[in-house]
Amino acid sequence: MRRIAILPLFALALAAPVAAQQSGAPFTIAETGQGFATLADAVAAIGDRRGTIVIAPGTYRQCVVQEAGQITFKAAQPGTAIFEAETCEDKAAFVLRGKGSAVDGIVFRGYAVSDGNGAGIRIEQGDLTVTNSMFLDSQEGILGGNPSPQRITIDRSTFSGLGQCETSDCSHSVYLGNKGQVTITRSRFERGTGGHYVKLRVPNITITDSSFDDTQGSKTNYMIDLSEGSSGLIARNVFVQGENKENWSGFIVVAAEGRTYRSNGLTITENQASLAPGIDRSPAFVADLSGEQYRISGNQLGPGVREFERRR
Repeated sequence: MRRIAILPLFALALAAPVAAQQSGAPFTIAETGQGFATLADAVAAIGDRRGTIVIAPGTYRQCVVQEAGQITFKAAQPGTAIFEAETCEDKAAFVLRGKGSAVDGIVFRGYAVSDGNGAGIRIEQGDLTVTNSMFLDSQEGILGGNPSPQRITIDRSTFSGLGQCETSDCSHSVYLGNKGQVTITRSRFERGTGGHYVKLRVPNITITDSSFDDTQGSKTNYMIDLSEGSSGLIARNVFVQGENKENWSGFIVVAAEGRTYRSNGLTITENQASLAPGIDRSPAFVADLSGEQYRISGNQLGPGVREFERRR
């Protein structure tokens, strides 16, 4: 099986910087060269139009609510634009409900709010693309729920030190629900601190070429929870289950909370799944509560990992 190359954290800082007019301010609208002292002012200046905000290197205790437009938030040098701690609406650093959004090369860290869902990004409306970004040491990485057919794409990003089950509802590294599609590619999940690494309530998913390293996890649950069923593809990922689990019974669990979406034809192929050294247990790689038929083939499973389990 082809080995998966996961982008290391330091590689973000080595990517080519964005060419933009130098305004002398930390937030520059690429199309006009206008500079702003706050991200909120730059978003307001774009309004209902399309635009790119280039963010200079720095650590920012700012947050923003995007109400309109199609906006790209792009680090001038990937990995050096760091947002921490400050949330808007007691939700997230970026609360996004415009026509569409993109986030490229930005670091989010240290988010906690009273309801346990403090996130780097809260996506409430519109499509979202997240690329080359980091979500660190928070209650949640990306959170979103909308009854529309959104398309959410996460690529080449890292989720580390996320999740909790200390409040009435758990939070997770990624928790998304919509009537459309979620795609996760070439990303890294590690060191979870509760909940699931990826929890989705969507009809269509693609999760490929990513790694789920739970060896340093604490009180974690599933690697992938398709809570209400889903169809699509889970392929060429690497999963390692650690010792400190709240629920170790499955790596990928389908329809644990309902059968809202059809799961017939869900394809799970060419993945690697194993237990960390010294662990003696027998989890299911795939646990199903939908009663439907999957395509499971070509997966490499380590000692103790059972391929499939049907549950009621």
